[in-house]
Amino acid sequence: MPEVLALRLSGPLQSWGGHSRHTTRGTLTHPTKSGVVGLCAAALGIPRGSERLTEPAGLGFGVRVDRPGTLLIDFHTISAASHGPLKPKEQRLPTSGGGRLPAGEGKVSRRAYLQDAVFVAVLEAGDQAQMELLDQIEEALLRPRYPLFLGRRSCPPDRRVLLDRYRDTDMIEALETIPWQGETGWERTERRRAEAQGIEYRWPSAPAALPVVLDSPNGEELLPDLPLPSPAFRRSFADRPVRHDSVPTPGIGLEAEAEAEPVDDPPFSFSGDGSMALLDEGGS
Repeated sequence: MPEVLALRLSGPLQSWGGHSRHTTRGTLTHPTKSGVVGLCAAALGIPRGSERLTEPAGLGFGVRVDRPGTLLIDFHTISAASHGPLKPKEQRLPTSGGGRLPAGEGKVSRRAYLQDAVFVAVLEAGDQAQMELLDQIEEALLRPRYPLFLGRRSCPPDRRVLLDRYRDTDMIEALETIPWQGETGWERTERRRAEAQGIEYRWPSAPAALPVVLDSPNGEELLPDLPLPSPAFRRSFADRPVRHDSVPTPGIGLEAEAEAEPVDDPPFSFSGDGSMALLDEGGS
C-alpha cells in the first residue's frame, strides 16, 4: 500500500512559476511539483543541478487549494552582477539577443505573487525505496539544511511545513482526510471562544468542496514543472500530465455537494501560455 507525506504551504507571499520568462514572472494558482521538489531538496541539502533531484521528482504529487489567496504584482529592479566568487560573467542577466547585460546595468521585471494563500501538498510513495525517501524528507523538514521557501527565496513559510505522515493511504484519500487548513486569524479566535463555551463552531469562509490538482498519466493538462537533471543556471523541465478535481472539505461538518471553483479558471492570465499563469492584465 502507498504512503503519503502531507505538507502545509502557507505564508504572506507565495509564487509558483510555470510559464515565467525574462522580465515577466507569473505564478500559477497552486504550487508546482518543481517548486515543492525544490523545497524538499533544500531541506535535504541537495544543491541545484544535482542528479539527486530526480529522487523526490519521482514521487506522486497532489495539491489541495484550501485558501486561494489574492494576486499581488510587484515591479522588481534587477541589477546585473559585476563581481562574485564563481564565474561572475555567467551571473549577469541574459538579454533577448542571446548575450548578457554589461556590469552595472539592470532591468525591471513584473513579478506575480499569491497573498495569504494556503495549500496542502502531498507526496506519495509506491515502493520501499520511495518510502525510505519519504522518511528522509520527513526528518529533513523538521531540521532543514537550507532555508525553506514557497516558490521564491523571498517567500518563507509562516509555520512548520510538515503536516503528517499517512500510511496505507493514497494521495486522494489523504486529501479527503486532512483537516481543512484555510482558517483565518479571525476564525481561529472565534473558534477558540466557541470551544471554551462548549459551542460547535462552523467556519464562515470554508467552502463545501476544495479544488485538487493531481498527477495523472491521462490528465487533461500538461504542466512544464517536472525538474530534469541540468546545470544550476540552465534549469530544464519536462511536461507533467495532471487532472483537476475537487474533494469534500473535511472536518467542517458541511455537505459537499456543490462543485468547487475550477482551479484552471483564474480571474487573471497573461502571455497566452495557459490560464494557470497569473499576472495582472491591467499592468500590461
